Amino acid sequence: MRFPHRRYHLLAVTGLVATLALTATACESDDRGTGDDTGAASSRTADRDGDGIPDVLADRLEEHGVDVGGWKNGGWKDWDRDKWLHEAKEFVNPVIEGLWDAERMRGAGDPGKTVAAQDASAERGVSDPVPAPVEARAEKTPYHEHAGPVGKIFFDSPEGAMVCSGTVVSDVNHPGESNLVWTAGHCVHAGGEGGWYRNIVFVPSYNDLSRSEEELAEGAPDAEIAPFGQWWADWAATSDEWIAGGSEEGGAGAPYDYAVLHVRPETGETSLEETVGAALDMDFSAPSASEAATMGAWGYPAAPPYNGLTMCRCIDRPGRLSLDPSLPTMYRIGCTMTGGSSGGGWFRMVGGEPRLVSNTSIGPADNTWLAGPQLGEAARALYDEMSTTYGDR
Repeated sequence: MRFPHRRYHLLAVTGLVATLALTATACESDDRGTGDDTGAASSRTADRDGDGIPDVLADRLEEHGVDVGGWKNGGWKDWDRDKWLHEAKEFVNPVIEGLWDAERMRGAGDPGKTVAAQDASAERGVSDPVPAPVEARAEKTPYHEHAGPVGKIFFDSPEGAMVCSGTVVSDVNHPGESNLVWTAGHCVHAGGEGGWYRNIVFVPSYNDLSRSEEELAEGAPDAEIAPFGQWWADWAATSDEWIAGGSEEGGAGAPYDYAVLHVRPETGETSLEETVGAALDMDFSAPSASEAATMGAWGYPAAPPYNGLTMCRCIDRPGRLSLDPSLPTMYRIGCTMTGGSSGGGWFRMVGGEPRLVSNTSIGPADNTWLAGPQLGEAARALYDEMSTTYGDR
């Protein structure tokens, strides 16, 4: 199936050979390299109208017949395929204040629309045996103390409001001041048959105390629903392979199903990392499954028996999943998380420190395992481009 749906000690996990303690630490490096083409970067981010849409993108939108001025006033609801922005440089997501209120967030992501079947029998190539299911466990509350960098992603699609999961990651060019969020490609772009989703917002530590639907409906304070506020993606990047070959079942784009967002607060100026108090470092070494003794996946599963209101985790020893001999091998772990957990980070320990090594992408119809892409040099290049070009916006 597809799954769009202050420092703290965080993501502490037990149950394996030893305790896997994922403790977030801000990057201490003073290397603030900004790349060799700062003039080009400035031209790509210039915004003469102050509407949150870079000038170069506004011009491209007009070429596509999109009324930039009317976008915030409901023009984004037009999903005409001829105007559904598809190309990598056509992402647009201006802030629409108040759009994602508590009720709209709570109602996002009908699991019947966010989950599509992935036939596990279609596996070809070299795969390890199917792992035994690992029952997802609820993260400790309050989330902001135990797993602050993990959050929920909300976005609009032609089928309505949807949900995914994501993680605050460090920015090597802006240590301690990151505005980057790692997630799955299918949480931001529909793949070969569609384009960029709209109104993409990241909410770290969503529903901080894991309130029930009834409690939320009665009215929970904003400080509990979104303890760190709402963060709008002002730029997004995913792999060319996902844009060209991704599908509702993953398709040939599944091994490349990753994305990085650059976000800004709906109100205020402080960076995401400073606000949350932590960010996770990336691991682009693409270790083999045998090298990574343990991996842990975090996210907000939304399809039954879950409801998208509770942050969960699974820990397991990864194996290999090969969908086709011509495609890169994916990681696979046992896990019962369902739709909505997509994009949630996978972590492993490197030198005693946590590193984000993958993200949830696909799983079977019976919700017994999850698979995620290996993050190698192509993923690193995507991350570096986002950091260099948009990191200081």
